[in-house]
Amino acid sequence: MPEQSVNSAPTKGSKTKEKILKTALKLFSSKGYKATTVRDIAGAMGMKQSALYNHFKNKDEILETLISDLTSSAIVHLFDDKEPQEAAKSGKALLAGIATKFKLLSFDGQNEALFKLLMQEIFRNERVREIYNEYFYQENVKKLSSYLFMMMQEETIKSSDPLLLANEFFSPLFFYQMQVSLLKMDKKSTSSVVSLFEKHVEFFWDSVKIEKKTSLF
Repeated sequence: MPEQSVNSAPTKGSKTKEKILKTALKLFSSKGYKATTVRDIAGAMGMKQSALYNHFKNKDEILETLISDLTSSAIVHLFDDKEPQEAAKSGKALLAGIATKFKLLSFDGQNEALFKLLMQEIFRNERVREIYNEYFYQENVKKLSSYLFMMMQEETIKSSDPLLLANEFFSPLFFYQMQVSLLKMDKKSTSSVVSLFEKHVEFFWDSVKIEKKTSLF
């Protein structure tokens, strides 16, 4: 007998649930969570409000599901495909890859909506604060600091506090990403910001790298 597929096809119910989440995310990020009603979400989907309750018991449960989905963001998994020693040896290329990921995510619709929701809820919802502090920032800072420490051991970059350096590298990227979101929200040009991701990498690397002296003999 042929082996059955481990991953079964999505059911009609799961597809509807996913569509509800996407619709809710779009409305929450544009109108705000408080201003959006279950009726708004159902209406945007062309379904009855009572039908939506077959999948989520209320608006809070929809939000909680979206908050849980924040942990699957690409920023949370920046280093998942990186082998520590190889990543550390890549030096500047590692930093450039991280900055590029931040820039590309700034123009990804799904990520932008999640980011807006996160920023709106961060002062109201303790769970959102926990996710932001732990998964978006602190975990990435810790991982990058370990790579920077390895670069110091290899005498690729100057000896310093690796945790401080990791914070110094990440902080501007979050700021630039927010700037892109704000400019797009107001339908303004982002051209003044997009080049800053690469410029930041150049500036940071020039300030930490060790110049290799060439011998005449």
